[in-house]
Amino acid sequence: MSTLFYEPSTRTRLSFESAMARLGGTILTTESAAEFSSAAKGETLQDTIRTVEAYADVVVLRHFQAGSAEKAAAAASIPIINAGDGPGQHPTQALLDVYTIQREIGRLENFHIGLIGDLANGRTVRSLAYVLSMYSNVKMYFVAPDVCRMKDDIKGYLTSVGVDWEEVDDLAMVAADVNVLYQTRIQKERFQDRPDDYDKAKGKYIINGETLKRMKQDAIVMHPLPRVDEIHPEVDSDPRAAYFRQARNGLYVRMALLKLCLEGRQHGH
Repeated sequence: MSTLFYEPSTRTRLSFESAMARLGGTILTTESAAEFSSAAKGETLQDTIRTVEAYADVVVLRHFQAGSAEKAAAAASIPIINAGDGPGQHPTQALLDVYTIQREIGRLENFHIGLIGDLANGRTVRSLAYVLSMYSNVKMYFVAPDVCRMKDDIKGYLTSVGVDWEEVDDLAMVAADVNVLYQTRIQKERFQDRPDDYDKAKGKYIINGETLKRMKQDAIVMHPLPRVDEIHPEVDSDPRAAYFRQARNGLYVRMALLKLCLEGRQHGH
């Protein structure tokens, strides 16, 4: 497996590498590929992929441009796994998120979820909304600062497939109603040319002990991590804090995904 990461990552890269090692495979890795691979010399993504596929059976790609994984897959003859394409999608995170919801609350239908934070740039919530739309009777609340609201493509898609969603400003109200609170970081790196917007958004919605008091006893708090200040450390000791269990689940889901990709390749699919 080659991990080709053009953007920073801890959990995604290490969980994929741990997954491959536990399956008995080997790993060729490049972190900060934008600086330390031939991309720094001007090589196109397609040429990099065509070269790397000579050395690997599967490529795990993280890139800063939306649509880059699709572009890489079109150039490749081996499986390409999208480990995040800029503000686009993060499908393996969505898989581990639904696995976590299933394990924690026991179902993937008939529940309410609040998606909080940077919904405009957060690829994790975009992918999760797509996946949850496949299950029946899932109500979604979008809680975000004005500059970070969920984009119209996702909202339009959810409406087109009959998913009930609502934009809400009041986190306390949402916390009392939902089975899952899914918090995300305000992504400073996506606001480089708009520092004032970042300042308006950061710190607006924080989950703390007061939030927990409003939540149901069997509800959970999730976060794709890393966090900055959007979940107070006092939440960590509450059994409803599922985010580190969620990160661990990423290992198992990615082991399963790699096994499927590699078995398919072995059988010529």
